[in-house]
Amino acid sequence: MPNHRAIQLVASGDLRLSANQTCWPAQKAMEDALAKALKAEGYEVKRAHPYDAKKKHGFIASQREGIEVFRTVDPDAPIIVAEAVWQYSHHVLAGLSTHRGPILTVANWSGQWPGLVGLLNLNASLTKAGVTYSTLWSETFTDAYFKNGLREWLDTGAVTHDQSHVRDLSLLKLPQEDESLGRDFGRRFRNHKAILGVFDEGCMGMYNAIIPDNLFHATGCFKERLSQSSLYAAMQTVSDEDAVEAYAWLKKKGLQMQLGQDEATELTEAQILLQCKMYIAAVRMADEFGCDAIGIQYQQGLKDLTPASDLVEGMLNNTDRPPVRSADGKRVLFEGEALPHFNEVDECAGLDGLVTYRLWRELGFAPENTLHDLRWGQKYNKDYVWVLLISGAAPPAHFIGGWKGASTERQPAMYFRLGGGTMKGISKPGHIVWSRVFVMDGALHCDIGVAEVVKLPAEETERRWQETTPQWPIMHAVLKGVSRDQMMARHKSNHIQVVYTPNEKQAHRAARIKAAAMSELGIHVSLCGDVKLG
Repeated sequence: MPNHRAIQLVASGDLRLSANQTCWPAQKAMEDALAKALKAEGYEVKRAHPYDAKKKHGFIASQREGIEVFRTVDPDAPIIVAEAVWQYSHHVLAGLSTHRGPILTVANWSGQWPGLVGLLNLNASLTKAGVTYSTLWSETFTDAYFKNGLREWLDTGAVTHDQSHVRDLSLLKLPQEDESLGRDFGRRFRNHKAILGVFDEGCMGMYNAIIPDNLFHATGCFKERLSQSSLYAAMQTVSDEDAVEAYAWLKKKGLQMQLGQDEATELTEAQILLQCKMYIAAVRMADEFGCDAIGIQYQQGLKDLTPASDLVEGMLNNTDRPPVRSADGKRVLFEGEALPHFNEVDECAGLDGLVTYRLWRELGFAPENTLHDLRWGQKYNKDYVWVLLISGAAPPAHFIGGWKGASTERQPAMYFRLGGGTMKGISKPGHIVWSRVFVMDGALHCDIGVAEVVKLPAEETERRWQETTPQWPIMHAVLKGVSRDQMMARHKSNHIQVVYTPNEKQAHRAARIKAAAMSELGIHVSLCGDVKLG
């Protein structure tokens, strides 16, 4: 690395002013700790963009702002992207894509806003863009793992991590039966072809979540590009009576609702009725366009018109859900089936979710699956237990008690001005297959592993909720054969796909079959951790 004693630092933030203002103190505390760590190594931090006293934060808050900031940065200088918050990767992607000096992405190990999720999305976006970078994370910025990694980056311009848990499927031999089952499914899936309805691409700057069409088509999947404005227009055609009927179904199933009267801070019945209209409109549009799965962005545009889509997404992902009839009342749409939904129009999750749904149906397993954020984690007793959390798209089939164990709470006003309910619950103990489809080196890849969902004491679950977002559904996951740092070093997304299996043995078998199916679709597959080969 060139002998620069001053390290440039940038911080990508949200597009929403309220989020940037609320989260700034955590970012400032993280940057102060990072500056101390660098000072101990003989370096100083030089912020490439100042704190804005008028806006009351120091984040880059738009793509244009990011481009202008990088005009002032020496393209050969080492640079750190420091993240303590959820951030929009495209704010800095343009600048980083042409930066020649060493790049280090850094996050605080906290579930609060959360920087870890923002870091993983940025890393995945840089990976897809072919940008070379290194990455580190720390709770205190004084631990040996972080300090050694920082020193390595300062000395060499790169950080190496242990990724010995990753095994290339092409170098492994699966049991013949599993290989045959998976490849037969993959051929049929590709030849049958599928349509994924995309309600506006590129949610929150997630460049990594967009699959290029040529790669998508090779798997037998095609996009129906839909508009969120069309979804809003379709909501206006749903009758009050239809919305009330869906609402009554939810209450009869036992969904607990924390209702109030203040639209600005509380969840109201009116908000839920609008969400019921969105749910019905989405199912009818999927039927109209022949979609096999759909993804609603619910960000720029739709968030200014209607309550959040998350309760809707949890309903869509569940096979047991309020029936939706065609507008003429003659047909029940997608009867007895979920309509797989990929949160935040993450097309990588959409492809994975649809493959999983159909394969699990054939295997005779409960097909409900969802993405979660790989939010945060801590050790509990002898296990490292991850907090998997998402804004509400998890299906009640995943929860302890099903619908009766599900509740809905108002989305945080910082992110969701017009409110709307979540689909909140605690994921039931059991064995799951986790996965992630991502784009690297111009090709589709898929990492697959197994995990156990564990039940923690109520007070520990509540503590973890309070450390993150208590309105959202939570899954306590122990990843098998993958350490915390190995997962962070390898995982190419803020999202992780999860699906239950009947037992531990079937989890390994299903992971192998799914690996063969994904490989048949032309995807480069890696088995991660302790997936047994037979």
